[in-house]
Amino acid sequence: MRISVIGTGYVGLVSGACFSEIGHDCVCVDVDASKVDRINRGVAPIHENGLDALLARHVGKRLVATTDLRRAVLDSEITFIAVGTPFDGQRIDLTFVRAAARQIGVALREKEGYHVVVVKSTVVPGTTDDVVRPVLEEASGKSAGIGFGVGMNPEFLTEGVAIDDFMQPDRIVLGGMDARSIELQRRVYAPFAQTPQLETNNKTAEMIKYVSNSVLATLISFSNEMGNLCSALGGVDVADVMRGVHAARYFTSALEDGKRVKAPITSFLWAGCGYGGSCLPKDTKALSAHGAARGQPMPLLDAVIQTNLDQPARMIGLLERNFASLENLRVTVLGLAFKEDTDDMRESPAIPIVQQLLARGARVTGYDPIATETARAVLPAATRYADSLEAALADCEAVLLVTRWDEFKRAPAVLANRQPAPLFVDGRRFIEPHNVTRYAGIGR
Repeated sequence: MRISVIGTGYVGLVSGACFSEIGHDCVCVDVDASKVDRINRGVAPIHENGLDALLARHVGKRLVATTDLRRAVLDSEITFIAVGTPFDGQRIDLTFVRAAARQIGVALREKEGYHVVVVKSTVVPGTTDDVVRPVLEEASGKSAGIGFGVGMNPEFLTEGVAIDDFMQPDRIVLGGMDARSIELQRRVYAPFAQTPQLETNNKTAEMIKYVSNSVLATLISFSNEMGNLCSALGGVDVADVMRGVHAARYFTSALEDGKRVKAPITSFLWAGCGYGGSCLPKDTKALSAHGAARGQPMPLLDAVIQTNLDQPARMIGLLERNFASLENLRVTVLGLAFKEDTDDMRESPAIPIVQQLLARGARVTGYDPIATETARAVLPAATRYADSLEAALADCEAVLLVTRWDEFKRAPAVLANRQPAPLFVDGRRFIEPHNVTRYAGIGR
């Protein structure tokens, strides 16, 4: 099929590259000419495992990028909208979605034949039918269901493993205003015939995305609340507690050889210093605000959000228990991106942690294998940066582990025999306590 994707962020570019990988011809559209140029040279403008290889394989063949949205729509059978939907504290900002829909509609005005427009951006329930569809109709002069179709196809991609998530999906949700809109999407995803597919109306598809992320955020905040209680009780380690919880049959499966394996969901049932990124913080807040605006308060979701906002301060609290003052304390923060395998700093717990350390007079050095440049743009100017794990740990009095990079498993060895031993504050319960001389961890 001939596909156009509007937006070349994490969702748009990954989707476009993967559509090409499964045999479609795809055009990715962006207003940023420099970004388009990089893509057409096979250079990924974002860090995502496996993306460079896909671009090398398909750019100039099945995959091209352009700033010409009109041509992309006219030359394709289906268009996916994958632009950003930032949250301003009250509602998601649909500026980019509206603009994309309007330009698509203008192109559809001169297009012969049926075309389906699918929203892939995360939007609150009702947006596709009540916002996108009317804009398309007005700009095209055509009626939805006659001149074109409208659908909603949420993404379930995790940064760092987005290529794998797309190529090995656990489910595909196809929302549509009618059977024809869904049928064209079904053709797009035909190579995934063995994957469970759910066909719904657009509003349900939108809701599935928000509820999926809200469940994950709830599990994390629940785990953190339990960890905070374990810390207050004393003599209880939340890591041991959660291992006991994970052992339940609800969270494990028995293989034919009798070996038991944990379900992936258990990774969210683990205490830490809070979730971040472009999805969980934004989507939980947006869904709560959406409910409140319709007279349906969301007290549970509000508690999930507040618990997460409070969690980074627990790291500072662990430091203050062990040092009389943080003034001039040499602190190394390991991990700046919100999670491993990405350079994304959006809503990273490292941001409030570094801010609070500097506010208390600490001398902060940050280290992240790939996120240093993106970190410079959002962290205070007083933050220093190391270019290796060894350099980061060379002269510190305390270490705060914020991100679960595999490289950080070497930290105990790097710190071995250091005198005096720095305090190691584990914000992800990633390192075994007995592997460092002075250990403090969330929920312990």
